[in-house]
Amino acid sequence: MANPPRAPLRDEDADIREIPLTDTVVFHGALIDVSHMQVRLPNGSQALREVVRHKGAAAVVPVDENGVVTLVRQHRVVVDRITLEIPAGKLDFAGENPLDCARRELEEETGLNAERFELLCPMITTPGFCTEQVSIYLATGLSVHTAHLDDDEFLRVVRMPLSEAVARVRSGELCDGKTALGLTLAWLKRGGA
Repeated sequence: MANPPRAPLRDEDADIREIPLTDTVVFHGALIDVSHMQVRLPNGSQALREVVRHKGAAAVVPVDENGVVTLVRQHRVVVDRITLEIPAGKLDFAGENPLDCARRELEEETGLNAERFELLCPMITTPGFCTEQVSIYLATGLSVHTAHLDDDEFLRVVRMPLSEAVARVRSGELCDGKTALGLTLAWLKRGGA
């Protein structure tokens, strides 16, 4: 799924809709582009919106037949925190099938392959300023292979019962958005209550 379903524009929403007037790229980077978008507000005035454009990503909740989930522990220097996350990575190019990315990242980061992938949801991470969408999958029918991390990736694989991971989300310990949503949806899908 390349894009999430869009809510239809309705006449009743005309009083809250912003209309893009211009969109100028002000930074072109390796991972993101940033643009300044001038918009017309519903009251007729104009405003600047800074937009981060991102190719997208995929994330995987790998759960084995015993209900054990595999996570990755890594240092996220941007927030200077050690995080525990579901395996994930960015699309290699705009338009890449997120499922292909999910398969690749699962094997690269954990050494796991999966027989089945089920899309749990497409998640728009921060719609106030960023176009990034993460497609989150549940992976089952796992088999162990060899992990092969990218040259700039340093992480540890951590396994725990899915119920424990969800308890850590509920306590606030696991606060990465894609991880919290993915673990919770996988838990509900598997009959958690």
